[in-house]
Amino acid sequence: MSGAELRVERIRLQAVELEVRYQGRGPTMLVLHGGGGPITSLPFARALAQSHSLVEPVHPGFAGSAIPGHFDGMEDLVYCYLDLMDALDLQDVIVLGTSMGGWLAAEIAVRHARRIRQLVLVNAVGVKVGGRDDRDIVDIFASSSARLLQCMWHDPAKAPDLTQMEEKQLQIMAANRTALALYTWDPYMHNPKLPGRMLRIQCTTLYLWGGRDGLGSVDYGRAYSNMIAGAKFQTIPGAGHMPYIEQPELFSQAVQAFTLASQTNASGEVV
Repeated sequence: MSGAELRVERIRLQAVELEVRYQGRGPTMLVLHGGGGPITSLPFARALAQSHSLVEPVHPGFAGSAIPGHFDGMEDLVYCYLDLMDALDLQDVIVLGTSMGGWLAAEIAVRHARRIRQLVLVNAVGVKVGGRDDRDIVDIFASSSARLLQCMWHDPAKAPDLTQMEEKQLQIMAANRTALALYTWDPYMHNPKLPGRMLRIQCTTLYLWGGRDGLGSVDYGRAYSNMIAGAKFQTIPGAGHMPYIEQPELFSQAVQAFTLASQTNASGEVV
């Protein structure tokens, strides 16, 4: 199978059926998408698939899938993926999470620390760094479409054009938003207990941040990164909340420079 080919599998975990997407070759990278839905069909993923085996589960409720009746928040998703890692016997794995998926990645890392080789968090939410009344992350559920466009994109021309979408696509987007609200709403976009657990993350960590993200500030991202011992914080210029879309080449290069550099021995050979 070439690095660009995509294979889809359905896996049943107790009462949950997951769609899992695979592509590429090399060290395994578990990809956890954000509120926009699956991302391994995008150009950045095809680039990463030349050097990594990407494994992307589709979160229940996204891309037309159902939300299990017993799910009521982020913790259900966390334990679902702990089960998935067991089922796939993922060991010494790289975990990459974007936005809500970054929060999910951090929650998994504090519970399954020994299984994770490296952690890549991309414009991740999940913690509160300001005071009680400070709004660390813009309220996406109370913001207009125009406001979100301005906040999330450095170049709004790169955002999806809703007027060109078919009805089915719009329905999936609406369902994605419902699922996002389920996983992130109460409390909004964070787990108050997570900062106190971040010391459990011992793997090497890269925190990437779109330098023009208006959903959350660079200061928020840097403060989040500082909660993880030894984490490297790096901005992607010319990108908003989704640097893997707006700057796919810069993004892929940053990820590969981090993941592949630590996989070489003293002779410079990839291990």
